[in-house]
Amino acid sequence: MRWRSTLLPVVFLLSLLPLMTRGATNSGFKICSYKVQKFNKAKASNFRLMHSLTKIVSRYDITVLQDVMDPAVIKSLLAALNSQADRYEEFTYESVSSKSLGNSPDSMQQYVFVYRTQTVNVSGQFQYDKKQAFVRNPFAVEFQSKKTAIKKFVLVAFLAEPKQAVQEMNRLYDVFLAVSKNFDNRHVMFVGDFHAGCAYMTRQDKKKIKLFTNTSFSWLIGDKMDTTSTEETHCPYDRMVVFGEPFLKGIVPFSGKVVNIARDFKLTMSKVRDLSSNLPLEVYLKGSAPLLKATAPLLKATPLLILASASVIVQSFLSAL
Repeated sequence: MRWRSTLLPVVFLLSLLPLMTRGATNSGFKICSYKVQKFNKAKASNFRLMHSLTKIVSRYDITVLQDVMDPAVIKSLLAALNSQADRYEEFTYESVSSKSLGNSPDSMQQYVFVYRTQTVNVSGQFQYDKKQAFVRNPFAVEFQSKKTAIKKFVLVAFLAEPKQAVQEMNRLYDVFLAVSKNFDNRHVMFVGDFHAGCAYMTRQDKKKIKLFTNTSFSWLIGDKMDTTSTEETHCPYDRMVVFGEPFLKGIVPFSGKVVNIARDFKLTMSKVRDLSSNLPLEVYLKGSAPLLKATAPLLKATPLLILASASVIVQSFLSAL
C-alpha cells in the first residue's frame, strides 16, 4: 500500500487550503441592523427581554438600533454588555446616538450605534437635517477598523415612515450625496427598516426609487426575504444597501441575511415578537488588506498546487499497480 503513504501528505495539504485561505475573505467582523420595536423603559425593565437583546448585540462588532424611545435604555444595555459576565468580558462596548427624531412628542426616536471599542472606532458622525424630507432624518456614522479590508466606511441608519416609504427611499440618494461629501468617503451602507415591501412598496414603485434604478447601489437583502417575526406577514421591510463596487468587494459574498434569532438564541417566537415584529439583519466584512496581500501568492499558486498533487496521486497509483 505504498500509494497510501504517498497520498496522505497530499490529502493533508489539500485539506488545509480552505483554512489557509478563509482568513483572506472573512475577518469575523459583523454588522447588525435591528429595529427593536418601541425600545423604552418598560421594555428595558423586562429582564428576560434585555438578556436576550444583550446576547444578540454582543455577537456583533457594530449594531445599529432603531426605534429607541428613551436614552436611558441604552445606558442599561451598555451596562449589561460591559458587565463582568464571562460571555461579554472579552469586549467593551460604547455607543453613539442621533438626536431624538419624529413629528410628535409621543413618537420621538433615536438611531443608536453600539460598537466594540477593541475592533472599531468612530471617526465622525453626521445628522442629515433637510427639513420636510423625512419624518426621521437619517443619521450617519463613519467607522474605522484595522480588521476590515475597507479601513473607513460609513453606516447610515434609516427608519422610513410607512405611508411615505417610497418617497423617503427615493430621497436617500440625496442623503448619500450629502454623507459622502461630508466624510469625503463613498464607502457608504444604508441600513434599517425601509418598509421596502408588501403594501408599502410595489414592483412599480421600485421604478421611482433611485437606489433601485442606479446600478451603483447593491441591495444585500433581496425582495423575497422575510424580515418580519409575525406569521401574518412575509415582507422584506428591513434592508442593507451598499454603494459602489469597492465597498461591495469588501463584503463577504452572500453574508447579508436575516438572522433567525429564535433558532440561534433558543427563543420562542412569542419572545422574539416581544422584542420586535422585525428581525435583525447581519453582514460580514472581509478581513484586512495585509491579510489579503499575504495570502495572495497562495491563492495564485492554488491551481498549480492542485495540478501537481494530482500528478503525484496518479504516479503513486501507477507505481502501486
